[in-house]
Parts: sequence; structure tokens; C-alpha cells
Amino acid sequence: MTNDSLRWYKSSYSNNGGSCVEWAPGRAATTGVVPVRDSKNPGGPVLTVPATAFASFVTGVKAGEFDTV
Repeated sequence: MTNDSLRWYKSSYSNNGGSCVEWAPGRAATTGVVPVRDSKNPGGPVLTVPATAFASFVTGVKAGEFDTV
């Protein structure tokens, strides 16, 4: 899996200020992981996060669990 072979997404809440992460969910069902990268450095390192952990993180964000961080 290379960066070029993935379709990357950025949050719709991003204001393109450069402090964004991108994620590539396309292979989560088959690999069990969600690739995540820094939008400022698309050729840089990619973190792979277990799909279940990523889903829990998104649920927490939507619930406001990180609003004070």
C-alpha cells in the first residue's frame, strides 16, 4: 500500500489553515486499519490506526469529548 494508491479525505470542518490530518478509509474493511497522515506532508509517514480505535475516536469527537483539549 502506497500513499498514491489511497484516496485521502480531510475533515469538512477544516479551514485549510495547515493543521489538518487526512484519513484514507477505503481499505479499513479489508485490512482492519485506517491510514492517517499530516495534510502538510502528504509524502511523509503514514500512521495506521486500528479501525475500531479510529471509530471510537470519531465517536468521541462527535460527542465533544475532546472539546477542552
